Amino acid sequence: MNTEYKRVALDSDVADKIQALVNQKPATVPADKNIPHGDMPGDKIEIEDSHVAKAETIFPELARLLAPIAEKNPYGRTVVCVCGGSGVGKSEIASLLSFYLNEAGIGSYTLSGDNYPHRIPMYNDAERLHVFRENGIRGMVDASSMNSENFALVQKWQQEDDDANKTHIDEYPWFKSYIDAGSKALAGYLGTRNETDYDEVTSILKAFKDGADKIWLRRMGRDMSSLWYDEVDFSDTKVLIVEWTHGNSDYIDGVDVPVLLNSTPEETLAHRRSRARDGKVDSAFTTLVLNIEQRELHNQAHKAKIIISKDGKIISYDEYCKLMDGQF
Repeated sequence: MNTEYKRVALDSDVADKIQALVNQKPATVPADKNIPHGDMPGDKIEIEDSHVAKAETIFPELARLLAPIAEKNPYGRTVVCVCGGSGVGKSEIASLLSFYLNEAGIGSYTLSGDNYPHRIPMYNDAERLHVFRENGIRGMVDASSMNSENFALVQKWQQEDDDANKTHIDEYPWFKSYIDAGSKALAGYLGTRNETDYDEVTSILKAFKDGADKIWLRRMGRDMSSLWYDEVDFSDTKVLIVEWTHGNSDYIDGVDVPVLLNSTPEETLAHRRSRARDGKVDSAFTTLVLNIEQRELHNQAHKAKIIISKDGKIISYDEYCKLMDGQF
């Protein structure tokens, strides 16, 4: 990754400026809620009053945590990630936090992790489905469930995009071998290095915290002609906010404050439906993907420095575990 560096003096004022925000009300959001947002091409954000309320709740606690971290970095720089289930409001809340910081005179940039999969969305969606189906079929063979009659049913459900529907097991118990094997393989793909270039994200965070003046950042649209890089000027940026489902992943190094927006798979599906994120938002396969993502978020939740509940309250990890009890 190409970066440009410049020698900068120790910025001792940043920590004090951030600390002062702990007891200040953040800037008022414009009435039309039209503020800068993340760098994902074509991303659609719809800031609602609930997002503003959550961001205002998060902001003072975020400032309290960032101040001592900024003090230790020679350039006064810190990295935040806003993570949570797909469609839960990461883009909106990350944009609001960046807005508050910028309005307070602390330069902030919002980076979308959705720019860093190895494949454009169309091909990545196809790869996810291929991994599930290929291993589901193999699971039937391993369980001695493969025969012409069973395969005809599975093929019919595949053609109807209904082969991830677990309710079929009620009538056809052998189908569990397909679901279990496919789901296990899919979990080994989603959010892993097989799907995403975590090394590039880590290198960006390192360059930022090491004082890079300019960094080339990836842009990923919906087709192969919409994949490029922009050189971004970070000379006045002190807080880099990464908004991403996988922002709290063990594969990433360099995040100082992970912020988890808590939700259940059902809630994230409702958010996706309202945002029309894809054409098959109600499919059984999409539901399976959301459930796998939610389990991974749950496994990483202990690392979050701030957890905010669905109703907009900051909660402890123990309180989070109680809320999620029985979900998995």
